[in-house]
Amino acid sequence: MTDPQYAVDVFSRRCPSRETMQDITSRWGVLALAALHDGPHRFGELRRRVDGVSERMLAQTLQRLERDGLVTRTVLTQIPPAVEYTLTDLGRATAAPVVALIGVVEHRIDEVLAARADYDRRTDRAGG
Repeated sequence: MTDPQYAVDVFSRRCPSRETMQDITSRWGVLALAALHDGPHRFGELRRRVDGVSERMLAQTLQRLERDGLVTRTVLTQIPPAVEYTLTDLGRATAAPVVALIGVVEHRIDEVLAARADYDRRTDRAGG
């Protein structure tokens, strides 16, 4: 439940939605949600998919996303035991725009790189 003294507003430092936004938009949160958008993954599969994340950081990220109700952790009864992560309905609704954003960035990365190069040229001249 939210505090009735204020409206839900991510721009307010007291709003609980801000913490959830931080979990979702963290470097590893975004990538974990996008990877799980493709379907359920075991921990090791996720770690390989999200290149560069440490085991500890991925575990913490998944715990935060599970706490926020975006991810479900299921222990599979097999030998050896395995754990699978899946998006909840809320997680799928959250991951869809994240995946769309990733698509825009990937498809327009040439524009981003050109803008960076232009910026670096301009700021190098101004500073030198």
